[in-house]
Amino acid sequence: MSQRVETLTFKSPRPDLAKLIASLSQNPYVGTLGVFLGAGIVTLNGRLITVGLPDLRGAMGLGIDDASWIPTAYNMALMFMGPFSVYLGGLLGPRRVLLSSGTVFVLCSLLLPLSPNLRIMLCLQVISGLASGTFYPLTLSYALRALPMRYVIYAIGIYSMDIVGATSVGTSLEAWYVEHLSWHWIFWQSALLTPLMMLCIYLAISNPPPRSGPKPILSWRGFLYGSLALSLIYGALDQGERLNWLNSGVIVGLLVTAGFLLVVTVIRRWLSPNPLVNPMFLVNRNTALICACLFCFRFVLLAIALLLPAVLAVTQNYRPLQTGYVLLWLILPLVLSGVIAARLMRRFDNRLVFAAGFTVVAIACLINAQLTSAWSGNNFLISQIVIGLGLALSFTALVGSFVQNAFDTGALSNPINVLTYASFIHCIRLFGGEAGTALMQRLISVREQFHSNMIGLHVDAGNWLTSERVQLLTQGLFPGSAGAEAAQERAALLLGGQVKLQAYTLAYADGYLAIACVAALAIVLIACMKPMKIYFDAR
Repeated sequence: MSQRVETLTFKSPRPDLAKLIASLSQNPYVGTLGVFLGAGIVTLNGRLITVGLPDLRGAMGLGIDDASWIPTAYNMALMFMGPFSVYLGGLLGPRRVLLSSGTVFVLCSLLLPLSPNLRIMLCLQVISGLASGTFYPLTLSYALRALPMRYVIYAIGIYSMDIVGATSVGTSLEAWYVEHLSWHWIFWQSALLTPLMMLCIYLAISNPPPRSGPKPILSWRGFLYGSLALSLIYGALDQGERLNWLNSGVIVGLLVTAGFLLVVTVIRRWLSPNPLVNPMFLVNRNTALICACLFCFRFVLLAIALLLPAVLAVTQNYRPLQTGYVLLWLILPLVLSGVIAARLMRRFDNRLVFAAGFTVVAIACLINAQLTSAWSGNNFLISQIVIGLGLALSFTALVGSFVQNAFDTGALSNPINVLTYASFIHCIRLFGGEAGTALMQRLISVREQFHSNMIGLHVDAGNWLTSERVQLLTQGLFPGSAGAEAAQERAALLLGGQVKLQAYTLAYADGYLAIACVAALAIVLIACMKPMKIYFDAR
């Protein structure tokens, strides 16, 4: 009887872990999932930090000026790792770089909410940015080399939805964390998701084979100088509006030091070329035009990343959770439009899809340019659906253009060219986003002052319309005031606030018009591109 029980126990079904691991090993789809997760984690982490900055400031008792350096430190470190990841990827291979940097990123994400003061938090933010800065440049370079050609177009669509979707959902997620859990989850979320990325990479991506022949002479100094210069320029752009640009010694010091380091980088490259980077490979007409379109797209993306939250916060006093519900309307159009764009790119010239996306975005921004101070979240429903369709079309086509250009220029035939190309795109992406944000903030500030002055010209103390408005406000405020004089003072302050509200509303409308103009400029740039030889067929 006991022998029979042992036999039955031995024959009982159980999962074969070894076979499962073998099936996942060297699987390009698992590896692609891992690197795409990394790109999404970095995008979402940056968005959560930006949106959650007021909550971080309140939790740690920080002032506005001090707290503003928290996202700046992280993004400067991301920019630093853009060029430097070329050196690390070429020297160690993507697997070693991503696994080691992922481990550091997880540890920093766990420790960041426990920081006792701002200095330690900034140090951890820098380390966190240095670690996660390797995720982006090594994403598409791996996917393009690992996936079969017939699936690359779908990888582009998923990657596009991954990045834009993370930007859209960040506001809602941060507000939900703060409302139901804790502000600590702004950082702990990355610590929870990154191990999944690392598992995919560990199982599916192998180390590069040993180099044959004599080892090339490698130098990290040129990468260090160039990366540090770009990082300092990024910091100047990020803090420029707050510190009043060139009137601040900090901004001038950052820019002068960055200029010196750039000169040193060029001299270093001229005297001692590094075999791990090939900048001359980037001298290409289509590469320049596509990167200019990336700059334009990063500016256009501010329609959902900056303008919409600002409009609802200023005019309707929306909290992040309420704004997040409006941004969630983008998700379904993004998914549908991303799939449609992937199918269209298999049949038509990618430039047509690219231009169509920017055209749809321009139409949505022209709709939003008609906004008034009475607009609430529901008034943005149609424009959000339209802009979601346009953003997915344009970004999927943008990534597809980078991929087509990589095939057309022969980038994939040389690992060094792939890393150089991916790192360059990463730097342009970061610079485009920051330059666009700085320009939009400056535009809103200048236009608000202009509209405030223009409206103020018609609000004179002796004007009968002004007197009538103040009298009506005074009558409404009198029951809750200490007397007629106090009610009149409150009415004057309230009238000033209404003038300011109208000025900001008109300034935000001008911002939407500026985005529509940049979208039109992108269409002109697309028309100047040369047709590329590689197309995604239906096989």
